[in-house]
Amino acid sequence: MTTQASSTAIDAEAAGTVPRLSLNRWTFRTTPVQEFLEATTSRGIEAVGLWRQDVEEVGLDALRRRVDDAGLRVSSLCRGGFLTASAEADRAAALDDNRRAIDETAALGAPTLVMVVGGVDRADKDIVGARARVTEAITELAPYAEQRGVSLSLEPMHPMFAADRAVLSTIDQALDIAEASGSSAVGVVVDTYHVWWDPSLERAIQRAAASDRLLAYQVCDWNLPLAAEPLHSRGYMGDGFIDFPAITRMIAATGYTGDIEVEIFNEDVWATPAEESARIIAERYEELVLPYA
Repeated sequence: MTTQASSTAIDAEAAGTVPRLSLNRWTFRTTPVQEFLEATTSRGIEAVGLWRQDVEEVGLDALRRRVDDAGLRVSSLCRGGFLTASAEADRAAALDDNRRAIDETAALGAPTLVMVVGGVDRADKDIVGARARVTEAITELAPYAEQRGVSLSLEPMHPMFAADRAVLSTIDQALDIAEASGSSAVGVVVDTYHVWWDPSLERAIQRAAASDRLLAYQVCDWNLPLAAEPLHSRGYMGDGFIDFPAITRMIAATGYTGDIEVEIFNEDVWATPAEESARIIAERYEELVLPYA
């Protein structure tokens, strides 16, 4: 570890906080919301990424009060999207739901709404057409997001999720849509689980930053063997195959200074007491991510 990296870790410890770290709610999916917030603050972590299920469960105003009372910021809200349906009625319903998601994001004081754009529509199995429909929908939603002071972070996902979750598999594909929208409010989230494999990753990150469209950075590891539900194969940083120092250096080289959100879907992690999981995350973050950020 470099002298600069060691100094960063010492400064963070002295301050009693963990700089720029945000805990995504779904890392603690089975933990009650209040317990999750308390586990976050107990580790000196100052931000959380929330999910719309929390809004539904607790209520929008009540959730905002709980976050404020805990002295936390909201780094993102997940999720909007699912914009690939070919039927007009389904598309209209999706647009309405995404406008509500934008409103919720604004009300929670979060800067960005994470967009999982949706998979292939089995009605036509047209992946090119699905991407075109995403472009149309994002272009329609962007002005509303601008009015509400919210950005839309398109999330490219690993190609194995193209059928059911995201027809965007690379940062470049997401940026093509962001740029086509004509709105500065549309950009990308770099999630290590989904993009670590991309041979064009560094260039794509630079492209996102050059157009001010690098909106969020999420980290977790790629574990093997894959779980029966592959999305649940995310792990604590250091447990799998991702080179976090290398990717974090790519992000840092762009000048990105925003939150770094840990988002882990893993049944073993969910079964771990929240304070213990938060401790492991903070330690791994301070070892593998923060020194290079």
